[in-house]
Amino acid sequence: MKVLMFGWEFPPHITGGLGTACFGLTKGLNHFGTEVIFVVPKSYGDEDKTFVELLDAGHVDITERKTEHTEFWENFKYIEVGSNLIPYMDPEEFKKIFEKKIFSHSEFKESVFSTNFKFSGSYGANLYEEVARYALIAAYIAGTNKFDIIHAHDWLTYPAGIAAKKVSGKPLVVHMHATEFDRSGENINQRVYDIEREGMQAADKVIAVSNLTRKIIIERYGVHPDKVVTVHNSVEPISLPEEFKVTKNFEEKIVTFLGRVTFQKGPDYFIEAAKKVIDKDPNVRFVMAGSGDMLNKMIRRVAKLNIATKFHFAGFLKGQEVYDMFSLSDVYVMPSVSEPFGISPLEAMISDVPVIISKQSGVAEVLRHALKVDFWDVDDLADAIYAMLHYPALSKMFKKYGKIEVENLRWENSAFKVNKVYKEMCEK
Repeated sequence: MKVLMFGWEFPPHITGGLGTACFGLTKGLNHFGTEVIFVVPKSYGDEDKTFVELLDAGHVDITERKTEHTEFWENFKYIEVGSNLIPYMDPEEFKKIFEKKIFSHSEFKESVFSTNFKFSGSYGANLYEEVARYALIAAYIAGTNKFDIIHAHDWLTYPAGIAAKKVSGKPLVVHMHATEFDRSGENINQRVYDIEREGMQAADKVIAVSNLTRKIIIERYGVHPDKVVTVHNSVEPISLPEEFKVTKNFEEKIVTFLGRVTFQKGPDYFIEAAKKVIDKDPNVRFVMAGSGDMLNKMIRRVAKLNIATKFHFAGFLKGQEVYDMFSLSDVYVMPSVSEPFGISPLEAMISDVPVIISKQSGVAEVLRHALKVDFWDVDDLADAIYAMLHYPALSKMFKKYGKIEVENLRWENSAFKVNKVYKEMCEK
């Protein structure tokens, strides 16, 4: 089976969990012999292409051949004379004048129009324009490649998936990693919502990363329940040699937040909890790693709470930097307001870091060995952090069993379920 898959990012060039999930899924699909043509707006040359055929949309030349065929005809008159002369024949009957068009020649003119679109590969101001151009490229790719099914990840690629389906007639699967309600709460971007809804309505099947997300898709977007299937994300197993682990050369405990600094991730609740923990135990440092539209507001809040000497903003981390941060961390916290899934807690657990997650996250559906709190309950969150830092037996238990639990959450398992969806769609 061959899949034409559309994504917006691919490791190591990522802004969040989407690219990581795409890589893990394609690797898992490869385990079952499923081939993937993975299309991105922009590639950088250092992507791992072991499990995919990576196609850069910016390098796709759209070539259109236009052929004009002109035929030339000449009017020709001729007289047909009767061979048998009969005395009584009327002169008009004797000769008949015929007019006929005779083919002279034809000319062929061929013109070739070729162009390609360049993409920033980012989430900039002209994002909607790039999404639209990406759909044009998708239509061309669909018309020039052989595949069995189309798979589009998140709203950025839904127009591309729809275009590919219209051109090829192949079934379309769309993957919802985060809805507009997760990103913006009730103050949604109507344009993004409309694209999401159109993509899911046009799809033959919708994959949700959690039951939480599936519920939103059904209730907020009006998608029929039979059309939506849940496939939880997984984590890529790692084993870092001791020499690659960063050693902490100070006694203070480290509590880490790693993710986009946006409404969805609940960074403000992390800061309020940090204040309560520091007031009780000043021998703790908090780290917020990430970037986003709430970053400046969070910096100001930390200054106002007078905890700046105990609070660090590390910026966006990726690749090895993430695992370096986990090596220093004693607790990882994900206080998301609305998290469709959440891969970062899995990465923390597999790195021997105990985690605290919000009950409003999809990953809470699959994890048993993680402390779970309501994102809005700052007191409960502070108590959970304090307990994990001050009760070694509790921390040790969550480290040990949490790692075992996550090691069983393999991408092969997620890929098996996705592959099953592919087969069902292709057999219809």
